Amino acid sequence: MQRFPNARFRAVVIVLAALASLLAPLAGAAPTNGLRTIATSHSFPALQERLERAVEKHGLAVVAAASASRGAAARGVKIPGNSVVMVFRNDYAVRMLEASVPAGIEAPLRYYVTENADGTATLSWRTPTSVFGPYGSERLDALARELDPIFEAIGHDASQ
Repeated sequence: MQRFPNARFRAVVIVLAALASLLAPLAGAAPTNGLRTIATSHSFPALQERLERAVEKHGLAVVAAASASRGAAARGVKIPGNSVVMVFRNDYAVRMLEASVPAGIEAPLRYYVTENADGTATLSWRTPTSVFGPYGSERLDALARELDPIFEAIGHDASQ
């Protein structure tokens, strides 16, 4: 009994196996363009609270938060804490839409709080310039450059 019926089939299998081995390390990798990540000594609930205070301190608003860990807990399932915290302000939203209606899909901008195995938490976000850059609008780019230091300051204050 022959396992591989012909040379062409064997070549395809070898190429697919090689591609799979090359791509496997990337399967769980997140895009890093504009991604800021700060590991903190704070617990997940403490970092979440600190982030909300820092957002307010810097004149933005928490528009909403979504948490798979809270949803899982409601079903009796325990997973590490995680929360996507959506942040923006209406005057920025108006300016964003004046610059690019398609960019509206990006608002509100987001922070991601994740719980680590050691009980600490990590704060991540994409810089506004990396989020809005692909839209190719000078006015949107200017808004993003204005927002970058605000988001950096929020991240710094929340993580310290």
